[in-house]
Amino acid sequence: MSTDDGEFHGPSIGEFFPGPLLFEDTPFEINRIMLVRFVAVAALLLLFWLGTRRMRVVPGRFQSLVEMGLDVVRVNIAEDLLGKKDGKRFLPILTTMFFMVLFMNLTGVIPFLNIAGTSVIGVPLVLAIVSYITFIYAGVRKSPKNFFKNALFPSGVPWPVYIIVTPIEFISTFIIRPVTLTLRLMMNMIVGHLLLVLFFAATQFFFFTAPGLFKLMGVGSLAFGLAFTLFEILVAVLQAYVFALLTAVYIQLAVAEEH
Repeated sequence: MSTDDGEFHGPSIGEFFPGPLLFEDTPFEINRIMLVRFVAVAALLLLFWLGTRRMRVVPGRFQSLVEMGLDVVRVNIAEDLLGKKDGKRFLPILTTMFFMVLFMNLTGVIPFLNIAGTSVIGVPLVLAIVSYITFIYAGVRKSPKNFFKNALFPSGVPWPVYIIVTPIEFISTFIIRPVTLTLRLMMNMIVGHLLLVLFFAATQFFFFTAPGLFKLMGVGSLAFGLAFTLFEILVAVLQAYVFALLTAVYIQLAVAEEH
């Protein structure tokens, strides 16, 4: 952060609402975060194009790396939770969600980008809506007549109790799920960004502005910043995994036999 006045200024929430960079005052206005998202998508497409353009029976190192990433979603998420049949059906959407969230999360620790594409509500909300629609589609496709009935009126409950149970089931199943998917992802990325900016802004302040022995504190803030960068990479991977995993769990609940 700017320290031109000799004082330390910490990060603010205003960093998530940057001004326009391109096409200002037009319907196609692009700010820094939108540009970061474009970069993440372009990098993702390039990676898979390079990794799959010359597929071999005995894969090279780069092809093996791409296949390993795909197997994480296919084996550990789709097939483990949905079985081979349903896992194959929903694998494309689960794979897209995992890698899209992963790449947009990782932009938060890449120099010159330095902010996650998922730290503003747009992308998390769109992905949560896609997850929600997929959940409903899976349930209706499995049991067109009974999906909503079984979701809102669980079996084994006395009829008078439905007055309490049904509104709770409606809120928890059809409202809280997409909301929590959105907020979990977005808030983790916001907090991670603010902490990284805090550590490295403090490092800059101590090294270049603070007087005397206070400069030594920059070593500590730099060490914390580097350590938290590694932690943020772990969080980026975990949040992508959790997002895809919860989507698969919701689909599993929708296609369960009782529906």
